[in-house]
Amino acid sequence: MIEQSKVDASKARIQRIVASVDTIIQGKHDVVELVVLALLASGHVLLEDLPGTGKTTLVSTLARSVQVDFSRIQFTPDVMPSDVSGFSIYNQKTREFEFRPGAVMSNLVLADEINRASAKTQSALLEAMEERQVTVDGVTRPLSEPFMVLATQNPIEQFGTYPLPEAQLDRFMAKLSMGYPEFDSEVAVLRLGVNAKRSVKPAVSREEVMELREAVGQVFACDMVLRYIVQIVKATRDDKEVLVGSSPRGGISLLALGRAWALSRGRGYLLPDDVKTLAPAVLRHRLTLSHEAKVAGRTADDVIASLLGGVDVPRIDEADLRGEAQDA
Repeated sequence: MIEQSKVDASKARIQRIVASVDTIIQGKHDVVELVVLALLASGHVLLEDLPGTGKTTLVSTLARSVQVDFSRIQFTPDVMPSDVSGFSIYNQKTREFEFRPGAVMSNLVLADEINRASAKTQSALLEAMEERQVTVDGVTRPLSEPFMVLATQNPIEQFGTYPLPEAQLDRFMAKLSMGYPEFDSEVAVLRLGVNAKRSVKPAVSREEVMELREAVGQVFACDMVLRYIVQIVKATRDDKEVLVGSSPRGGISLLALGRAWALSRGRGYLLPDDVKTLAPAVLRHRLTLSHEAKVAGRTADDVIASLLGGVDVPRIDEADLRGEAQDA
């Protein structure tokens, strides 16, 4: 069980990161917080929204706030897998092949308009996202931690795009949408100016990010909360409105993000309500709706809301939630 003093220190650090990004990304606190928590939960995020809503600014500001390396890949149909993972080139002076790192060899990687790249290029990200490594010419190179991919795509403009396959989508911990800012927030954006993000100072160091990741892994989840997660995931597979439900990776992601959420709330243990709150963000991109559901105008969020209403939230004693009964 993680000590409360460590929980309190972690909460303060998380709040510093979120507050730093909030100074630039006006009026989108909830999205900013989930992106930060996904980083601490060792996950990747898919940002689906219209152009100009601040997706790229969010990622670059986060990189400045946590003092890590940042790279951006502007995906187009002519981007090659080697542009992502890297390639070997022959050096005539040394008469040896030298490795030239690709854009994925960074800490925070922005995959901008990821669905404009071919399936072959998209697949270059799969090994990096899952195994935290890249293999080029038979040589495997580990990626430096923390590592996170934040991909963007436009939900409206589909001309010349290659929809992400389910295997790629499943590797994203969460799918989020920023949306247009409220009136006052948009005025604040204009007041800040386009170069405001350059003034952002690091809120935490790379080492502190790694410590936060370690703390997230120590957050306790009792057996009944684990069973509740699996019940939700299983419900996505049994619902008549869902053609293909969530994989087990959905439950793993929900648990990891839930632990980060609990830590940000100053708790060293996970609540069922944490799971219920985060379920839409974690599961919405993992569901393939039936034709009937689409015709009826149902969205993934609508279906998830119905599913959550049909799964009983477990009532758990405080001692069990904290793991105290187990320690005894």
